[in-house]
Order: sequence, then structure tokens, then C-alpha cells
Amino acid sequence: MTTPVPPGTPGKPLPKPTPPTGSLPAVALPTDPTDPTSPASPASPASPASGPYPTGPTAAPPLGRRLAAELVGTALLAAVVVGSGHQADALTSDAGLRFLANVGASAAALAVLITLFGPVSGGHLNPLITAGAWWTGRGTPAGLPLREAVGYAAAQTVGAVAGTGPADAMFGHPVFRLSAVPRGSGALWLAEAVATGTLLLVVTGATAAGRGRLVPALVGLWVVTACWATSSGGFANPAVTLGRAFTDGWTGIAPGSVPGFVLAQCAGAAAGLGLAALLFDGRERADPDVRPGPSDKR
Repeated sequence: MTTPVPPGTPGKPLPKPTPPTGSLPAVALPTDPTDPTSPASPASPASPASGPYPTGPTAAPPLGRRLAAELVGTALLAAVVVGSGHQADALTSDAGLRFLANVGASAAALAVLITLFGPVSGGHLNPLITAGAWWTGRGTPAGLPLREAVGYAAAQTVGAVAGTGPADAMFGHPVFRLSAVPRGSGALWLAEAVATGTLLLVVTGATAAGRGRLVPALVGLWVVTACWATSSGGFANPAVTLGRAFTDGWTGIAPGSVPGFVLAQCAGAAAGLGLAALLFDGRERADPDVRPGPSDKR
């Protein structure tokens, strides 16, 4: 009878490991923030810039870059709203065709700009969308701090006002002339509340349901719907509403009508956020690791 040689005995190689027949779950490696080769932690919070719209990076870009994105994005949006109105007005006297052209261009611009600037700032382009992101994300690692939310709103407002100037200049209109188009009545304020409240419901609800990637398209579609289905034309954006007070085109709004519109938009936004909290699970929205449901699998 031979004596078995223990593994590791000189002259005897160690036995080769047998490959496993099944797959084992991956083991999370420890992370070291000071080691650039250390893998990122799977529990890293999502970018606070993400807000209601999808973003790619897990770390937020610098605040200055995000504010610039919101300013430029909102300026482009206001320029499209005002410029397409001038273009439609110059091409046809048919009010229906003018409105169709203006609404189509504005909705398409929104979808493009949200998709473009989403990875940088979240692509809010609207102070009430920013307020919704701050409210729903408060107290969570992925939430937008109040100080940054105020900066977003300021950048959006400056951008919306600035964007009307080039739009007027491109079509030979006086730059930054106050609008003389009055828009003030209970029916219009109710319409603005409905349009804005549903916008917040769409954005917040879609994100909570794990369908954030669809938000740019959903916002564009809702804008088309709101513009046609409400008596106010679905402004639904305090910054762009103020910007439209500085153009003499038919898309403008008289400065005296702006406060009523903005108050109605704020009331509608609050109602929309309340409905979203009632209808959707807020815990899903606060969890950066939420996965789409079965209906979203491809």
C-alpha cells in the first residue's frame, strides 16, 4: 500500500482546480475611494442632477456646468417657441395652421433638448420641474439640494428671457419689446393649472414607475396635447411664460397677465405632485437601483 502524498509536497504539483459546472453570484469587491483602480461601489447614489429625467453618469457634473446647460437649454426652447410663431405668422394667415406649426416645433424642441441636456443637468428647462425634483428627492442621496434648485430656476428664467431676443431678431422684429397680448381670465388660469399639473404628473409618475427613459417623448406628446386641449395654449412653464412677455409676436403674453399664469401653474404643479404621490410608490423613485417591471423587459 502506498502512502498518499499531501498537497504541496516537493516534487508533487498541486492538483488543478476543476472548473465549476454552474455560475456563482458575483462577489462585491471592497472599494477604496483613494485608489483609482478600485471598482465603483454598486450602492453609489445617483446623480443629484438627474431630477425627473434620466441621466447617465453616477456623479453629478459641476454645478456651473449644470446651470449653463439649464440656461442654454431654456434659451433654445424659448427661441423655438417665439421663432416658430414668427415663421408661422409669416407663412400663413390661417390661425389653425399657425398654431399647428408652432405647437409641433415646440414639442419637438422639448424632446430634443431634454434628451440632449438630460445627462448634464437633468434637462429640466422649467422651474416647476426643478421644484418637483427637489420635493420628491428631498432627504435622499439622489435629491437635488434646495440651493441648487434655486440656481436652476434662476438660470432657466434668465435663459428664457434671453432666448426671445435672437428669435425676434432673426425675423426682423424689435428685440425685447413688451407684449401687448392680454391673457387673463379664470378659464385660462384653470387651463394652465390642468396643463402644468398633468405635466408634473407625467414626469414624476413615469420616473417613479421606472420609465424615466421615456420622459422626453412623453413630455413632447403631452405638450402637443395640452396646447390643443386647453384654452390657454398650455404654457406650463413659468420661465418661458416670463420670456414670452418680451416679444411682440402672437406667441407673447402681456406682462400684466404673467402673474396670474404663474400662480395657476404653481397651483397645478402642486396638485400634480400630490396625485403622483397618491398613485405611484415614492420609494421607487428614491431608489437609484430600481429596475423596470416585467412590461418593460425587451
